[in-house]
Amino acid sequence: MSEREQKIDLSQLKAGGFIKERGKDLFSVRLRVPGGRMAVSRLKKIVEVAEKYGGEFVHLSVRQSIELVHVAFKHIGVVGEELGLADQKIASCGARVRVPVACGGCEYNPNGLVDTQKSALEVDRRLFGIETGHHKFKVAFAGCPFDCPKSATDDVGFQGAVLPALERDACIGCGLCVKACTVGAIAKDGDDNLLFVPERCIYCGDCLKVCPSEAWQEAKRGYTVRIGGKWGRSPLIGTVFATFLPEEKVVDFLAAVLAWYRKNGAGLGRIRLGDIILKKGSDDLLDHLRQGFAEYVVAKTLPPQAVDTQIGKGF
Repeated sequence: MSEREQKIDLSQLKAGGFIKERGKDLFSVRLRVPGGRMAVSRLKKIVEVAEKYGGEFVHLSVRQSIELVHVAFKHIGVVGEELGLADQKIASCGARVRVPVACGGCEYNPNGLVDTQKSALEVDRRLFGIETGHHKFKVAFAGCPFDCPKSATDDVGFQGAVLPALERDACIGCGLCVKACTVGAIAKDGDDNLLFVPERCIYCGDCLKVCPSEAWQEAKRGYTVRIGGKWGRSPLIGTVFATFLPEEKVVDFLAAVLAWYRKNGAGLGRIRLGDIILKKGSDDLLDHLRQGFAEYVVAKTLPPQAVDTQIGKGF
């Protein structure tokens, strides 16, 4: 690092969303786009600013943000000011709560079970940028079990879920729910009676959607919550810590996870949430979460599951 770069304090700039590029005095500016939703008016302003101060392209990141590239250091201040005219904020990096990602939710997506956009905006408003003290903290919202945002690979991932319940007296025996259930949670016995196997259910709600007699009813709705995921060189898949968490409890639940993360990561250096769970086991975090969310926290769970990205190497 040059003497000039030290004076500029690159780490502080990166924390504020300005990321040093390879080129001399050039930065990428990461924009804050919670849930991936971008108003057309803001998009127009971003194009205007990018044309004035950036390169010939912008980068659409895998976490639903837009990054202006090749912005000269001397223009950083004015870029922030001009984007602010359209209420476009800049994101952050480092050991902080990052901008949450989300699918379209239930507003127009026929598969959506919960309002992921509302959840993402609320988390961004109340928790974005909070320092963790240890490492980055990523949050994702999926509206249904298709899980387009890959929520299980985030530190905390929320996935929309509906628990079905069968009113047998209303069932007309059409079998549409059996065909719709792709995981075998609904079947028919030898007497043509419906069988529901809750252990196989992924809470997609497809049986409710196709039932013509409304024999299938909603027993519970909310989020399945997986904790401990991450990607990178040593990926982990988060595991289920809570089920049918109400949408209005998302922020408080995340605050509880963050409190546990800060406390239990002390003295461990730069470490992700999932790696702490691997060291301590899942029970301690489960016990902590039961203090405020006993109705939704599962009795037992597995630790985050490691993914070997080198499978097949050498064959």
